[in-house]
Amino acid sequence: MVTLRLILRNRLAAFGAFVLLAVAVISLLAPLLPIADPDLTAPANRLKLPFSEGALLGTDHLGRDLLSRLIWGTRLSLFVGIAAAVIAAVIGSAIGIVAGFYGGRTDGVIMRGIDMLMAFPYILLALAIVAVLGPGLLNALYAVAAVNIPFFARNIRGVTVSIAHREFVDAAKLAGMNGPRIIVSEILPNVLPVIVITMSTTIGWMILETAGLSFLGLGSQPPQADLGSMLGEGRKLLITAPHASIVPGLMIFAIVMSVNLLGDGIRDALDPRLRSGALSRPAAATLVERSDIPERQAGDALLDVQSLQTDFQVGKRTYKAVGGVSFHVKPGECLGIIGESGSGKSVTALSLAGLVASPPGVITGGAVRMGGEDTLSMTGDELRHIRGKRIAYIFQDPLTTLHPLYRVGDQLSEAIRCHRPVSRQDAWEHAVSLLEQVRIPNAASRAKAYPHELSGGMRQRVGIALALINEPEIIVADEPTTALDVTVQAQVLALLDDLRRERNLALLFITHDFGVVAQLCDRVAVMYAGRVVETGPTADVLANPFHPYTRRLIDCVPELGGGRRILSAIPGLPPAVDDLPAGCAFAPRCDKVSDACTASQVALIPSGARAVRCVAPEGRP
Repeated sequence: MVTLRLILRNRLAAFGAFVLLAVAVISLLAPLLPIADPDLTAPANRLKLPFSEGALLGTDHLGRDLLSRLIWGTRLSLFVGIAAAVIAAVIGSAIGIVAGFYGGRTDGVIMRGIDMLMAFPYILLALAIVAVLGPGLLNALYAVAAVNIPFFARNIRGVTVSIAHREFVDAAKLAGMNGPRIIVSEILPNVLPVIVITMSTTIGWMILETAGLSFLGLGSQPPQADLGSMLGEGRKLLITAPHASIVPGLMIFAIVMSVNLLGDGIRDALDPRLRSGALSRPAAATLVERSDIPERQAGDALLDVQSLQTDFQVGKRTYKAVGGVSFHVKPGECLGIIGESGSGKSVTALSLAGLVASPPGVITGGAVRMGGEDTLSMTGDELRHIRGKRIAYIFQDPLTTLHPLYRVGDQLSEAIRCHRPVSRQDAWEHAVSLLEQVRIPNAASRAKAYPHELSGGMRQRVGIALALINEPEIIVADEPTTALDVTVQAQVLALLDDLRRERNLALLFITHDFGVVAQLCDRVAVMYAGRVVETGPTADVLANPFHPYTRRLIDCVPELGGGRRILSAIPGLPPAVDDLPAGCAFAPRCDKVSDACTASQVALIPSGARAVRCVAPEGRP
């Protein structure tokens, strides 16, 4: 059902499915429909025009009803096309799986034979097969299936090779399974979606190829009609009775178009690399649907976030990823945002510059003021101007952030030239100097390297350089040290702290590590279930946490030299953000819960430089 909903959300795929379903239903009901015999000739009624009495689509040169022949011919063409696709998929996929799984000489012999078949133009090969077997619709079916077997074999062989040596296949071998059993139980389930995708996108071509053979007189034979033979007969009457060829031609177009549209939808729904995008290309900026805009508050904050709300609207469900977050960051200050995975930290950071993918993301409330300007009111072009120039991001995994096909120096130069009119040489020299500033040794030669040629620490330094390249006012660092070892992590943190102080940068640091917060951040905001539950100076929060959730997070952190103590994990799981409780979201996991906690929503209550979202805060003097 999920796959069906994903297909139907794609409007083109849904349209193709509707057209194809209508054609298929009418074709299947052909024996029950009150239509004339498709092979009944009536010379007295020959070449009637469409919408004539007793002939809705007219008649052909022998007086046969075109509507009847169209319905029966479509039924035959659909059957032949689908049957050819199934035969080609079964045989071709079997060949590809065997070649890819066994490899070695077996793979070499099989694939060289496939290469020989693919060396021939497919239509000439189909004509040769039909010439050997003789004209006829069944022989045309065999020919079309045969010429498409290499296509399936090569595609499925490539997929099989990529999984033939995966751990689960090795485990099956160690369990004593033989080759055929591994193919059936381990390989086939993993390649089946690819087989379905390939079939869905090739059925249309097979229908077209079958029609082409019938058009040449090598498919269906008189009086039997399919769409190709009808088009071939109508070609002779193109001047005197064009409707005889236009009617089957339009039907071929409609069927092939609808099959291809539906096939693309099935591919998008079944391919996990595509379905994550919800079958729609994200907009240039996050969709903003606010009923009102909060008034600007007085202060010297460089970044001021007020009651920010970001939802993910997926079908009938609304996931409140960010539920009214407020904080501010001053120039030269570092604010740490900490919380469990799924607490809304990264979505909050991406919402600042409209980087949450829409669909399904929607900003439904609040304001994000950067130097007094509300970024949520900016257009896509205006946001593009400030991204990288006024606000920059350092992401968690630089290997996925950096483009694998371009040298790191070229990527840094491109970021410069997007915002400043400088020459390519000047941009390159500035990129090299910045790599030196982030302490990359031999920066000139490293700039010519590709991302995969650098270590993890080096790539992260390039990511930092990329964020600093246009001297932004604010840097958002989204867990930039998670994938690094402890030594490199310490170096990156020290580098960020030095650059912040040298350039007076405002730094928003997202992490789930209180050790990092203690080392780098001036203030900290603790998030849970899309809301800030506690905020204040880092030293005060660490020494005397008010919220039970903050206390539990600190208790989970081991202390070197602090003696033996129990690391107490937080029981339970964070709540689903599409069904948040009426009161405190942490109440089901809190050991100090009371009726007041679950009665109504708990506000963030200020207390000097601190603020806490709790009806009975702990730890106060």
